[in-house]
Amino acid sequence: MNISRRHLLSSLLLLTLVPAMAADDGFVSLFDGKTLTGWKNAYDWGQIDIVNGEIHLTGEKKFFVITEKSYGDFIFEGDILLPAGKANSGFMFRAHVEKNKVFGYQAEVDGDENRKWSGGLYDEGRRMWFASPIKGNKESEDAFRARAGDCFKRNDWNTYRIECKGPSLKIFVNGVLTTDIQDSTDASGVIAIQHHGEKGQTYKFRNLRIKELK
Repeated sequence: MNISRRHLLSSLLLLTLVPAMAADDGFVSLFDGKTLTGWKNAYDWGQIDIVNGEIHLTGEKKFFVITEKSYGDFIFEGDILLPAGKANSGFMFRAHVEKNKVFGYQAEVDGDENRKWSGGLYDEGRRMWFASPIKGNKESEDAFRARAGDCFKRNDWNTYRIECKGPSLKIFVNGVLTTDIQDSTDASGVIAIQHHGEKGQTYKFRNLRIKELK
């Protein structure tokens, strides 16, 4: 009886643990919570601090902190907290790097509570708002806002998920699919986090991880 009971308890424990393990299968942390291993500042300016397991970016001009490794097809997840007041940021992906310049795909983090374009796809340094939404196209802008709704929490942490599989680009904000397009401009590049350049403002990031897809 004791053996059977012990076996039953072990089986129940295994069933409890397996789903949690499966949910994280294949994901690798991009930030160890203590150091910037695997990351670097692509600019000659900008302050980077690690506080309580978070990356804090502070500065007076826009800058990006990038991964040292490039990624092609993947699922990326990360949390961001915008500072109060005027603020804007984004997660760059499949991005390109030059001296004091990062350009390419960006999952928008919009601090404008009226515009509400968080989760949109911005092409930094190139086409800008070319697809989701198309800036100046009322139908496209209205469709995006209807799709995204109020998924973004202006004064709280927000979880972004970016899925890249070939030309398929998907962006989720707090579990809501905000962007789903096909675009083959970039096949691979770095991941980056952004400080938009508001003087004295601090942008916070945590729980950065990635799952590469074959």
